[in-house]
Amino acid sequence: MSLKKHPTGDYSFVPGIAPYSCGVIANEGFEVVHVTLRTMVGWRKGFELIDSFLNNAARPHASLCAMSLRCPKPFSFQGFSEFNTEYAAILKDWGVFVDGVNPVARTNIAPHLVPPAEPSLYAFAFTRPVTNGYVPTFVVAGAGELPEGVLQRDGIIELANTSPGGMKSKAAFVMDLMEQRLQKLGTSWDAVNRTNVYAAHPCDEIIQNLINPRIGKAGLFGVTWHDARPPIEEIEFEMDVRGVVSEIML
Repeated sequence: MSLKKHPTGDYSFVPGIAPYSCGVIANEGFEVVHVTLRTMVGWRKGFELIDSFLNNAARPHASLCAMSLRCPKPFSFQGFSEFNTEYAAILKDWGVFVDGVNPVARTNIAPHLVPPAEPSLYAFAFTRPVTNGYVPTFVVAGAGELPEGVLQRDGIIELANTSPGGMKSKAAFVMDLMEQRLQKLGTSWDAVNRTNVYAAHPCDEIIQNLINPRIGKAGLFGVTWHDARPPIEEIEFEMDVRGVVSEIML
């Protein structure tokens, strides 16, 4: 899918699937600001928090462009679909959708350390005007080892293979997805300053021998490995990346 401009959100996005887009990038004159919560809150309360935050920042609901969620454990494919239906309904009510398409990028993972009691908001991103020169800022949505646009078990790359070789194949596939999404946003690894890996398996060799050689200047900022599972059972490796200037801890 090609890059599509949000008519009122001051960003453009690469359409993905029903629950989220593949990524977002701020339009000229605006920036994507990433906001991380010091303490997670349930996802419904999270929307209330975002509503209040955007109101105080004098920004519309449409400026919400990315969300990062944490869940207690991975969903089944059916459970994931049911959750996404409820989640997307709020974005629709907010008038965020564009021609029936969800433009908001998302990462949703199940952490081993301090898992939440319910699906919870961990972080979000929004757009705001900039006055000191435009730098393209963006968020690439989380992706696991499934082909773009596919949400079914038999699409999982190296299904049930968590051997070192299987994990390397999964990671290589996900790296390809990250690069394709960056290209569709009109940017590259050179503009990335946050690279996240989510897996419950050892990733030191994958990071050192597979990821680091491919990320170029982004390597200056390192790679952060999270001891966590992707949001769906039997998916084992996920990544997301972003390139932003402004980070807020809320």
